[in-house]
Amino acid sequence: MKLAIIRIKGESHLIDEVYDTLIMLKLKKINACIVRESTPSLVGMIKKVQHLLTWGEVNPEMEKKLKAKEKDGVINLAPPRKGYGRKGIKISFTQKGAYGDRKEKINLLLERML
Repeated sequence: MKLAIIRIKGESHLIDEVYDTLIMLKLKKINACIVRESTPSLVGMIKKVQHLLTWGEVNPEMEKKLKAKEKDGVINLAPPRKGYGRKGIKISFTQKGAYGDRKEKINLLLERML
């Protein structure tokens, strides 16, 4: 299973451990996206910085579109049309916000960001 991981929050007041994890994920800027195979180590890194990211299972068609825009393993996306969610980026996706696991709904967000 391939995961698309998007950074949705900036760098203000990050501790070194969280910052280093974002660097290892190559998510240096807001709206940066990576597509990786789901592994236990990747899931652990995501959980450490989950309040800064949104992620989900990407379908093969969307993966092809993203690979076309990829440079050095990172896809720089535009901000999503109509926003991330009704309650913004400070609330989790399960509570109608933006950050956290979107499962297959990540494809709808990626479509709005391409």
